[in-house]
Parts: sequence; structure tokens; C-alpha cells
Amino acid sequence: MTDFRDPATVREILTGTGDTWAVVGLSTNTRRAAYGVAQVLQRYGKRIVPVHPKAETVLGEQGYAALADIPFEVDVVDVFVNSALAGKVADQAVAKGAEAVWFQLDVIDEAAYQRTTAAGLRMVMDRCPAIEIPRL
Repeated sequence: MTDFRDPATVREILTGTGDTWAVVGLSTNTRRAAYGVAQVLQRYGKRIVPVHPKAETVLGEQGYAALADIPFEVDVVDVFVNSALAGKVADQAVAKGAEAVWFQLDVIDEAAYQRTTAAGLRMVMDRCPAIEIPRL
């Protein structure tokens, strides 16, 4: 299997893919990892788009209940749901027309990786952009 932690892919998504990141699972709960990662992404110039069933405004950005509800293109879909649900979100990212999918630390779904990359998207699993982006 291809290395889903590939450093070149990590770099490409963070520097060569667009700057609009849908953050699935992002809510106003400041204790959740998604909140802190979204703050780091904003600090590095990324536009974050909260995706959460409550569709809350988070960090000054309007939230949406689902990826399909976002009325504009997103470049990267950053997934903060458990591995059992992550594959479904990856499929939604493909349907949305995203360029890349990012699964957070400890979120691995090899079948979703195969489907997503076969559809032409770049994908990283088991990595955190908030850890990776300062290293670039």
C-alpha cells in the first residue's frame, strides 16, 4: 500500500493545495482538538469552514451542517471524526470536488484511502496539520 503518511504529500497539501479547509467535526468546544487545529490553520493563512451538525459559527467562520451544504468550493477536507465514520466523510469530499482529504492522528481507513486516491484526490491519514505546518 502507498504510504498514507508520505511527507511529500503532506507538504503538497499544506503548501500547494488551495487555502480553503473544511474542518469536519469543528464546533465551538475549545477543548476539542479540531478547535486548536483550526486556530493553527488560520494562523498560517488558511480559511477554515466549520462542518458540524449544529452548523455553528466558529472562529469567525460560518458553519455548515454537511460538506454538501457549503455553497462554495473547498480545497481540503480535514476530518475530525472517528475511523468508523471517516470513510463516509472521505466519500463526501470526493463528491464535493475537494482536492485533498486529511485524516487526523489515529484515524485510518485504508479502503477510504484507496477510493479517495483512485478518484484523483491527494490524501493523508494519521497526521495532524497543526504539527506538520510549522515544520515546513
